[in-house]
Amino acid sequence: MLVKEVMNRNVKTVRPEDTVKDAASIMNNHRIGSLVVVSGTGEVVGILTERDILTDVVATGKSADEVKVSEIMTPNIVTITPDKTLEEAADIMTENRIKKLPVVHEGRLVGIVTATDLIAYEKDLIKKISVLLAASPMKNIGG
Repeated sequence: MLVKEVMNRNVKTVRPEDTVKDAASIMNNHRIGSLVVVSGTGEVVGILTERDILTDVVATGKSADEVKVSEIMTPNIVTITPDKTLEEAADIMTENRIKKLPVVHEGRLVGIVTATDLIAYEKDLIKKISVLLAASPMKNIGG
């Protein structure tokens, strides 16, 4: 299965020049733990997570009204294209120890695939196979 078949196309984003307070408000309103950071041209330039806000703003006593997303985001993030397989996505996520993988096509953000998406897909696959295995005796096709 391909990334484009399971990715979430409704990705919440923020711009580098936005304040951390604005970003936190978006995250809170949508009950999500991260935002993809995009430039004015739509290019993915980073990711902002709850942990970034906690460690770089809250724990240091900085004002979320004054700190810009660009100051605390993780830049140069790993991305994937929509035509890659879920196995390739899982490999990239494992190798880079990340849970969220923005999907980019021709330099533009088109979606995001998460560890949760991969688990949900795997659960559906296991469920389908278990139904098959529980059915009447299987035919021996291999000879």
